[in-house]
Amino acid sequence: MKYTIYVNLVICVLSAYMAYNLWDADRSRAYIFVFLAVITGFMFLFRRHYYKKFEERKKNNK
Repeated sequence: MKYTIYVNLVICVLSAYMAYNLWDADRSRAYIFVFLAVITGFMFLFRRHYYKKFEERKKNNK
């Protein structure tokens, strides 16, 4: 699970890059990629927060 969190970060960066490239050519598709970048960025932060929380709980239980 530790490495799958960073898949969201990679998708966020790639989506932001695609939105930047498509901004002048096709703005409606660029908005979709901006939305995807925001959602995956949030999911990265959310999952990382809870992963650290669960690891801390696991360490305290041992």
